[in-house]
Amino acid sequence: MKISALSAQTGVPVATLKFYLRKGLLQPGRQLSRTQADYDHTHVDRVRLVRALTEVGELKLDAVQRVLETLENPQIERLGLLGSAQRALENADVATMAPGHEPPAAESTDGPDSQEPSRARRWLSEREWTINPQDPLIDQLDEAWDACDQADLGVDASRLHVYADAAEKIARVDINSLPADPARAVHQVILGTLLVDPVLKILRRLAQQHLSITARQPPTD
Repeated sequence: MKISALSAQTGVPVATLKFYLRKGLLQPGRQLSRTQADYDHTHVDRVRLVRALTEVGELKLDAVQRVLETLENPQIERLGLLGSAQRALENADVATMAPGHEPPAAESTDGPDSQEPSRARRWLSEREWTINPQDPLIDQLDEAWDACDQADLGVDASRLHVYADAAEKIARVDINSLPADPARAVHQVILGTLLVDPVLKILRRLAQQHLSITARQPPTD
């Protein structure tokens, strides 16, 4: 198909498609002449993916580029799968762990002169989760937890463990559903993170509504 047909099929203006081509977000079509190229279903899929990442996932184009590079990397080992996908989404500069080696624990103190670990790091050590200590999500957890404290929401370590129990169940479903093929698995992790997170947020609010209503209903005989 011509680029005009690709535009009609995807709903993306021709000018935007040409911009995607210049930025490397869309792979070139098969060249028919100096000014014309032929596009197929793979181009349709790529345009829809870019739109999902930018519109639903709200990623900037440089982040989209990193995600696409991750999706196209055939060398990703299953151990580093989630980390590679998450780093593409988070724009984090965390070294990829070598296959066959477990990431270090979250605890980061080695002696009396070491800096006191943050509350999130202490909690993760207590939780015994195996986490890369340089993962920026740990700092984000500290910030979010501090915000809960400032709002006086009563989110203490015990309550966080309850939330973590539920999060582990969700994560297990995610991991158990990953395809064996690394490329497809990374694709699922990235899109699942972007598109399923809103579903989980909505389900939590619906569950709160359900429980608050049923708690007020009188028992039935």
